[in-house]
Amino acid sequence: MTTTSAADMSDLAIASRAVLEPIAVVARRAGIPEEALEPYGRYKAKVDTDLLPSTGTKLGKVVLVSAMSPTPAGEGKSTVTVGLGDALAATGTKTMIALREPSLGPIFGMKGGATGGGYSQVLPMDEINMHFTGDFHAITSANNLLMALVDNHLHQGNALGIDPRRITFRRVIDMNDRALRNIVIGLGGPTEGVPRETGFDITVASEVMAVFCLATGLADLRARLAKMTIGYTYDKTPVTVGDLGAEGAMTMLLKEAVKPNLVQSMAGTPALIHGGPFANIAHGCNSVIATNTARSLADVVVTEAGFGADLGAEKFMDIKARFSGAHPDAVVLVATVRALKMHGGVAKDALKTENVQAVRDGLANLSRHARNIRKFGIQPVVAINKFTLDTDAELSVVTSWAAANGIECAVADVWGQGPAGGADLAQAVLRAIEAPGDFAPLYDLDLGIEGKILTVVREIYGGADVEYSAAAKRMLKQIHENGWDNLPVCMAKTQYSFSDDPTLLGAPEGFTLQVRDLIPKTGAGFIVAVTGAIMTMPGLPKAPAAMRMDVDEHGQAVGLF
Repeated sequence: MTTTSAADMSDLAIASRAVLEPIAVVARRAGIPEEALEPYGRYKAKVDTDLLPSTGTKLGKVVLVSAMSPTPAGEGKSTVTVGLGDALAATGTKTMIALREPSLGPIFGMKGGATGGGYSQVLPMDEINMHFTGDFHAITSANNLLMALVDNHLHQGNALGIDPRRITFRRVIDMNDRALRNIVIGLGGPTEGVPRETGFDITVASEVMAVFCLATGLADLRARLAKMTIGYTYDKTPVTVGDLGAEGAMTMLLKEAVKPNLVQSMAGTPALIHGGPFANIAHGCNSVIATNTARSLADVVVTEAGFGADLGAEKFMDIKARFSGAHPDAVVLVATVRALKMHGGVAKDALKTENVQAVRDGLANLSRHARNIRKFGIQPVVAINKFTLDTDAELSVVTSWAAANGIECAVADVWGQGPAGGADLAQAVLRAIEAPGDFAPLYDLDLGIEGKILTVVREIYGGADVEYSAAAKRMLKQIHENGWDNLPVCMAKTQYSFSDDPTLLGAPEGFTLQVRDLIPKTGAGFIVAVTGAIMTMPGLPKAPAAMRMDVDEHGQAVGLF
């Protein structure tokens, strides 16, 4: 594999030159028998986990890849995840990669896809980034079937006594579309349904997505769907999907989607890609089914959690690991020189210029993330995701800081060199896996919702207090009355800052976090705390990435990163 021209090519161009193996070959390498494989074309397949051989209690170790607080362009967590997985496989370690599926919203908006980049990608990247095997379509359909049944129930007499003003579930679409945030439906007269205010969320914010990613199997999926709260009656009694009787049809729509998807990295490492909740508005982790399937097949599983460690990693450990058993044996914190400079006070348009002092100043952000990982009983490993404009002086600031603080650190050029560029990182991770650890979630579930939110704010964010809106205070009362106090919390917060203010960079302290809403997700099993100006339906930027995309005369994607 030659990498000399990587800097001059797009991720799509690099991916198009890769020679992929048939998915059956990748499956055999992973230990997946032919009868468990359901091919979707030549290079993708679903895996029927019921047909996998039993491995008893032996499960692989988990390496969680997270990051410092990112720039708007992202810091390459998926790229490092794939590159690290390939580098570990190159050492002879039986490795699998477990990632989230990309959402169409950010693909056509600004952030880009979730298949990695350069010579550390999962393939076929264009198909994975578009419709893949249809999982998100199935989740969208299941969510919207539920809402069609809810509105039909209102129209047909409303036997459950649902208060139309207190329906908390919304329709979803896998696209950034701010015009759908707030709408009125049922207009046109008595035959057109019951008029009410509602809106759309993006599919990745749907509780159906959260349930899909936290379920341990089809039976658990059905049970969790039934427990979802869709609204309240006129006397404020919760109404669930089970009360409506919709969980069976929803499960039927999801029965194929719940099987994890097998693909391969550019270096041939097997990868399971399944589920995809955002970490700033949801819990930010791939499916429990995929992670634990990978653990049953490999000695080491490299997975990721979205955005910075204050979001995805905290939720991985306080929500996913708590209930799945897949706690991390090592945590990798991805840092970039450009993100350090941004948190050191450099404007976005000046990040390409060398600024050693700004890198040094930005270490306050990375240092807090590293400190936070230790609070879960795990020693972090720092991976510096190397960009072509990074200078030796800037990189040495980070490596020297890490050495002075007893933190394993490696410069990783996995974008430009593939697994060879992650060799040092792989060795650091292997040492971390074998180091003694004492994992524990951050808080006890019996602490109460307010206590758990305050713990996250003080221990992870560095804030001093929490202020609740009037609506959030009313919901706190309902949460207590309905016996939901023992659920973990899922913070919906900007990814750019430890605070709820995206302009407050670095490592701010002493702020008061504003909680404007609380949303019980009783099927997923957590309470979402919506902070600041965070939206569950993003909008497109002024110049959407979609405007640069097309297909050529052969039907091949053009302009996709």
